[in-house]
Amino acid sequence: MSRYTIRFEPSRCVGCGACAVACMDQNDWEPLGEGHMFRKIIITEHEGREKNHLSCLSRACMHCANALCIKACPQGCITRDPATGFVIYDNTDCIGCKSCLSACLIGAPVFDANGKMGKCDGCNERVKAGLLPACVRGCPFDALTLVSSEGAFT
Repeated sequence: MSRYTIRFEPSRCVGCGACAVACMDQNDWEPLGEGHMFRKIIITEHEGREKNHLSCLSRACMHCANALCIKACPQGCITRDPATGFVIYDNTDCIGCKSCLSACLIGAPVFDANGKMGKCDGCNERVKAGLLPACVRGCPFDALTLVSSEGAFT
């Protein structure tokens, strides 16, 4: 089994949000607001001695090796794809209890207007088809890359 990871290089990120827009487009996810997107851009201003500087973070589900959200879901909506290693979901049976959200260390699960959970699935089907995740494809500065457990960049 090849395990894939979406690696983030903060020194290359300018906070443009292209990755988040690509993710929304790929997933047809209508956010209820900025906090309800699968991929979030966090920009922090730091005070320096001579000038201030910004740090940018592109954050989404980290597909944790010990994904607590999988164990927390009482309906079994969250699983790990054995082919890619990505933590995926099927929200058909989601009851909107938000146990997955409570278990997630970074708050990756989000909920739509109907109370159904959604989250980054690493563009699992795209990766299985040999394509890059939408966020990786959409990043103009190569701050996001897809890496396999074998070390080969895709």
